[in-house]
Amino acid sequence: MRPSRAVTYRFDDFLVDGDTRRLLRRDQEIHLSPKAFDLLCALVTHRSRAMSRRELHEHLWPSTFVQEANLAGVVAEIRRALDDSVDSPRYIRTVPRFGYWFVGPLADVLTDSGSRVLAPGTIQCWILFNGRQVPLAPGDNILGRAPDAGVWIDETNVSRHHARIHVDASGATLEDLGSKNGTFVRGDRLTGPRPLADGDEIQLGSVVVTFRSPGASDLTETASI
Repeated sequence: MRPSRAVTYRFDDFLVDGDTRRLLRRDQEIHLSPKAFDLLCALVTHRSRAMSRRELHEHLWPSTFVQEANLAGVVAEIRRALDDSVDSPRYIRTVPRFGYWFVGPLADVLTDSGSRVLAPGTIQCWILFNGRQVPLAPGDNILGRAPDAGVWIDETNVSRHHARIHVDASGATLEDLGSKNGTFVRGDRLTGPRPLADGDEIQLGSVVVTFRSPGASDLTETASI
């Protein structure tokens, strides 16, 4: 699961330097244990979805039995380092009965070769649902009832993997994933992939969410929760 190439991530005042294995805040180093650094990197790398406790255990302690409290302790260490809160998370969200999810506003990703995956000020689209803003990562974002869905909607008439929003440099495209109750955009039922525009209302079963991407297709601003 660990990336084969060193990657640097930026979010808010923080920088996660995969080359030197350091967490920095405004150029000041914040100490993290090796396990905590590995866990933070894993969560940020897989930020488009929640990661299960089992998956994280296998990443941190492969082929080794450890108590459940060990993982919770490492997560607590990361939260202290980021000044994060369990009740109002800005970065690490607990997904009940499943695992953890990085929900921070990622601003920049650099590989060890210096190539940029997301440029500073790049916009990520997001979904408005139930008073929450859920960021959409580049690539595929699953909307559904399953705990591993990137946009988790815990409603009985929403399928586990109901629909998919694909985000790339050209914009965002929505596709139904064979859901039982259908996916609708502005009242029209999807029969194939459909490009999304800022403000589009998406209906999943009886649940309505709103797609936001001010500045639309060129993606020039970062969304946050």
